[in-house]
Amino acid sequence: MVITHALLTIGIFVVSISFGFLIYFVVADQSNKKTYMEQLMSQLMNFVVYLWIGKILLNVSLFIKEPMTILAYPSDSNAFYIAVLFSIVTVGIQMKRKKIDINPFLHAFMFVFLLSSFMYEFIQIVWNDRLFSIQYIGLLAFLIIVFIAIRSYTTIYVSNIIMVIGWTLGMWGLSYMMPVTMVFNYTIASWFLELFFVFCLLVIIFSRRKKVS
Repeated sequence: MVITHALLTIGIFVVSISFGFLIYFVVADQSNKKTYMEQLMSQLMNFVVYLWIGKILLNVSLFIKEPMTILAYPSDSNAFYIAVLFSIVTVGIQMKRKKIDINPFLHAFMFVFLLSSFMYEFIQIVWNDRLFSIQYIGLLAFLIIVFIAIRSYTTIYVSNIIMVIGWTLGMWGLSYMMPVTMVFNYTIASWFLELFFVFCLLVIIFSRRKKVS
């Protein structure tokens, strides 16, 4: 039963991510789209590995006794936070080595993330009747429309800041309206939103100043 649920969750996630990448490839007007898609796919694979590492770190004793149980069981929010932390470190290292241009990378990430999240929540509403996701899917739809509408009038730098502020403030607002705030079925705590907001703004501003200098 656990394995079946895990496979179903993975299937929904794969469909959602594929949708995000497909729409990004068709709609986005960034140059070198294939390069950014490859970078995003690489980071996504790293994230999945980090999720497994997070599960193992949080359940070392059980992993030693029954490794297949841990690997088959869905990751919890703590494993998600660990995976995000490891992913941030990985991107930071690659940014330092100049393997990633952070602003266009974040732009592509936000495009794919918003579209994939929209599809994921849509499937959850239609398939699993998770009606409390309607408010979140409304926020995602609004951000996607804004994201596409402003791309011809702003720089990638400004667009990234608008999307970070919009998504974070939107999630903060929803946390007071919804019984639980979730992203890809992971419960998101308010402290995580605060750290994400501060970190993304610092990275964007730092990369801008570095280029100017």
